Amino acid sequence: MRRVAPVGGTAVQDHVALAEIELCGELIIAASAAEDRLSLESIDEVLRVSEERRGDPPQGS
Repeated sequence: MRRVAPVGGTAVQDHVALAEIELCGELIIAASAAEDRLSLESIDEVLRVSEERRGDPPQGS
């Protein structure tokens, strides 16, 4: 017998972990699309590092 998680509000979400997973996915996509290794500047751009330092809102939001 398989157990299935109930649908609804019973799951606990870790918003920080979800954000990290999303950024990791974006980094993987950028790396797979690049012809060569990503530069540190490219990685910072994908991870929106400079926006965080300036306090700019993330793109796409």
